[in-house]
Amino acid sequence: MGKMKDNYKNSIKTYQPKPPYLLNCVKAFVIGGLICTFGELIQNFYINVFDFSEKSAGNPTIATLILIASILTGLGVYDKIGQFAGAGTAVPVTGFANSMTSAAIEHRSEGIVLGVATNMFKLAGSVIVFGVVGAYIVGIIRYLFTVTLS
Repeated sequence: MGKMKDNYKNSIKTYQPKPPYLLNCVKAFVIGGLICTFGELIQNFYINVFDFSEKSAGNPTIATLILIASILTGLGVYDKIGQFAGAGTAVPVTGFANSMTSAAIEHRSEGIVLGVATNMFKLAGSVIVFGVVGAYIVGIIRYLFTVTLS
């Protein structure tokens, strides 16, 4: 049985299209870079118009990017950009907002608590958990280094 599977896999390889890896990487790089450049423009807006410091402009910049990504997801635009750019839209904070908003939209018919609230963090939940755990571990290591060096 295993030999038949191997023969089948080998025979269909000639008919499968080769994925354009280089083109996909370039598209992801360019679109991801444009999203990050747009974030820098928003940050400069907060710095120049509202007189924020560079450090304090980070939080409203991220909130604005999340808001824009959520609105574009609701309108169906972010998904089209994601289909074109692939990982270029998944890596920035906008990809996180897209995953949460998509899940909320998909499950809204099941109600707010059992639909939106329980399903919104399915994909994003692992990111939050590993982010918090990772930050906790790094904090402990930093504390131990600080205590031993002082």
